[in-house]
Amino acid sequence: MKADLHPEYHPVILQDMTTGKQYLTRSTAKSDRVEKVDGVDHYVISIGVTADSHPFFTGQKQFVDTEGRIDKFQKRFGAVRRARKPKGGEAEG
Repeated sequence: MKADLHPEYHPVILQDMTTGKQYLTRSTAKSDRVEKVDGVDHYVISIGVTADSHPFFTGQKQFVDTEGRIDKFQKRFGAVRRARKPKGGEAEG
């Protein structure tokens, strides 16, 4: 196998920015912040959304679309008239 083909894996802490919960894992990403856990240096990477704060996992709904897409379109652009289909002529033959 070729040498130096794969990137280096490092121990990291993925930290949720809103809740502060931390997940220990490994990644190729690095950061300037380092924290020692069980005698091992871990890079600390802040993440905006994790399972701890995502609405799907927490059961909180943030935005509910009560108005349909067609209603929004018609309100914005007005009713759109469609061209009539020509009446189907009888089959010749």
